[in-house]
Amino acid sequence: MSAETIQRIAQEVRSCTLCGLAAGRTCAVPGEGPADAKIVLIGEGPGYHEDRQGRPFVGASGQLLDDLLSMAGLARADVFIANVVKCRPPNNRDPQPDEVATCTEAYLFRQIAAIDPPVIVTLGRFSMGLFLPGERITRIHGQPRTVGGRLIVPMMHPAAALHQPQNRPLIEADFRRLPAILARAEAEHAVARTPPAPPTPTADRPLEQLSMF
Repeated sequence: MSAETIQRIAQEVRSCTLCGLAAGRTCAVPGEGPADAKIVLIGEGPGYHEDRQGRPFVGASGQLLDDLLSMAGLARADVFIANVVKCRPPNNRDPQPDEVATCTEAYLFRQIAAIDPPVIVTLGRFSMGLFLPGERITRIHGQPRTVGGRLIVPMMHPAAALHQPQNRPLIEADFRRLPAILARAEAEHAVARTPPAPPTPTADRPLEQLSMF
């Protein structure tokens, strides 16, 4: 059912005209990955190459992202990759608040609900701001926070490592911690979904007495 929902949302994205970004796009970029992914990665918005191909993270940042996932023992096919906005902002400008609000409410949050991942990795300040408003990425990168029953892991955008090479060791170290973070999230998720055990009768309070209280 979740796979059908993801496909339906992708179809809606490709024909979307809810905000002004639709007028300048070549292709909308719904996102891609398995509907049962344990990790969802969220970037900012499509760039030049993504706009041409209709796929997320296919330019230089995408090549680095593939390398970072490999460091975490993951492949692109293991995760779901999306963006805050589904269409490229003109000249790669920052997405406007109304564009972010429209696109996330109409599509991104529905994708997250359908996939229901235990871990969300935010790449850059715009996606981090959806879950951890007011925080600074330079201060909390790599530090998981529980939000809405999921572990949110704020990380620097791969582009930051490309434009400022001193950031590369930081983002590499954060990605190498992902397996441990995922294991923690899955353990917490399992505990949260486990119903409490029934009370155990004791010698001085038999089961018949328990039913009276």
